[in-house]
Amino acid sequence: MAAKATKTDGTKAVRGSVSGRPIMALLDLLGRRWTLRIVWEMRDERALTSRELRAACEDASPTVIQARLAELREAGFVEKRDAGGYRLTPQGNELLGTFMPLHRFADKWSRASNTR
Repeated sequence: MAAKATKTDGTKAVRGSVSGRPIMALLDLLGRRWTLRIVWEMRDERALTSRELRAACEDASPTVIQARLAELREAGFVEKRDAGGYRLTPQGNELLGTFMPLHRFADKWSRASNTR
């Protein structure tokens, strides 16, 4: 993984942004392939093993799953359990909570799309 560049004001540079603003860093992280799916699959608050996450994310390679878990751990959204598996941290659960309005909208949109 490439080293993260730190700008002179202390913020970290992120892909697609010269500002390094927190929202841009979060969008960069969440926009990486399989990241949102991994967070979503952890919504039930039980620890999931790498194998369970790979099964839930049907087409993701083990390498990609491990890279995304490392990024999510570094960001403070996921923790590795001593007893095995990964689960969302309190901050990860807070992030997941922000997905719920979008989830409700998607359900509503899907029902409306199916009636056309």
